[in-house]
Amino acid sequence: MSAPASEAPALRPRIGGITAESVFLGRSLRHSLRDGESGLMALALPVIIMLLFTYVFGGAIDPTGGYVDYVVPGIILLCAGFGASSTAVYVASDMKAGIIDRFRTMPVRASAVLTGHVVASLLRNLVATGLVVCVALLLGFRPTADLWGWLGALAMIAVWILAITYLFAAIGLASNSPEGANAYGFIILFLPYLSSAFVPVETMPEWLQWVAENQPVTPIIETIRGLLMGTPMEGQAWWGVGWCLAILAFAVAWGAWLFRRKAGRR
Repeated sequence: MSAPASEAPALRPRIGGITAESVFLGRSLRHSLRDGESGLMALALPVIIMLLFTYVFGGAIDPTGGYVDYVVPGIILLCAGFGASSTAVYVASDMKAGIIDRFRTMPVRASAVLTGHVVASLLRNLVATGLVVCVALLLGFRPTADLWGWLGALAMIAVWILAITYLFAAIGLASNSPEGANAYGFIILFLPYLSSAFVPVETMPEWLQWVAENQPVTPIIETIRGLLMGTPMEGQAWWGVGWCLAILAFAVAWGAWLFRRKAGRR
């Protein structure tokens, strides 16, 4: 009499819903709390830059003392860039350590790993943005926005943070090391300096005006400035939202392709 055939081991059920995203979000938040130095710099550096532009350059740019009202929207986007850039380093560190390989053996969606990093960065950046606004109010920032203006500005800021953070996450996947991810991401942090963040576009050289007017940061800043300060937006809001959605779509597609390609061959 032949021995009964052994049964094949049952496969572990795939985690459904947003359970996987919640787990990886908690992991990323815990890492953020442990990495106190990076968090402190992400909070302190934008505030220091705001103090520098307000008290050192502000008198020369606007002798009336109202420069803080002009510069705060740009500082907010600069703050978002500094905070989001750490995502590239975190993702590159995960790739280098090989932890992504272990995650791929688990019954979870590959996208959940990146989603955890991105949502954690979004939360960190919103906290940092709140701190920047509070310090700006102490420095004399006096927005004229009503409740809907504040909500609109917050929505614009959140969409920008989401888009640029996904882009930094993809850069982290594309890099071969955390140091490389940090260097590549640093290039993106220059965009606010080539926009209307700190000076009006019309004060720039003619060739630079074209660059400033046709890059994503300028319409986003003008939208936030218009919502908070009541300045004319002239259709900039549509351009700002369009740029954010285009960057987000590109970053998500690029990140998914890189994750399948690089994590799969390690």
